[in-house]
Amino acid sequence: MALAINDTAPDFEAETTEGKIRFHDWIGNNWVVLFSHPKDFTPVCTTELGYMAKIKPEFDKRGVKIIGLSVDPVDHHGRWANDIKETQGFAPNYPIIADSDFNVSKLYGMLPAAVSGDPTKRTPADNQTVRNVFVIGPDKKIKLILVYPMTTGRNFDEVLRVIDSLQLTAKHKVATPVNWKPGEDVIIAGSVSDEDAKKQYPQGWKAPRPYIRIVPQPRT
Repeated sequence: MALAINDTAPDFEAETTEGKIRFHDWIGNNWVVLFSHPKDFTPVCTTELGYMAKIKPEFDKRGVKIIGLSVDPVDHHGRWANDIKETQGFAPNYPIIADSDFNVSKLYGMLPAAVSGDPTKRTPADNQTVRNVFVIGPDKKIKLILVYPMTTGRNFDEVLRVIDSLQLTAKHKVATPVNWKPGEDVIIAGSVSDEDAKKQYPQGWKAPRPYIRIVPQPRT
């Protein structure tokens, strides 16, 4: 069955460019972005891995760990990193999983269970479904799933925006409206009664409809 939001992220052991890991232990008490790639030395993925390395400090500030995945052996990842550095200006500064046995891709529903064989003989088209972004919380639950086609580069600025929303709404009983950015007004969650909302927001709220209760973003 396909993974869904609020499912527990499957645990696994894997070789990475920074050594062997057990995923849940590696997560610890952090938020995590796992983003996957069909194959090394593919052009769109090269730009993505470089940009992710460039903006890693933004994820660090939010307490978010980054891990990549590609369906190739770990020694291929090392050679690819050199290309990424030369063409994008930044080499990966986070681990990249070598999913050469397809285990993680299968666990996360990105490749069919029947896939087998030598990963180096598979083409990017064979692995084209391996183009996901998973945001995982400290509770090991999946908070976001994005799936991209091979021809469209991912927007990691949007992933940061979503993480800001996820972290805010995990701490406060609010939701964020369309195109929300940090510092903008938010919406009191539907699970909060008006009576409880008055205790939390004694200054009141704007309500263009009874079910749309708008307040400034909580600051603590």
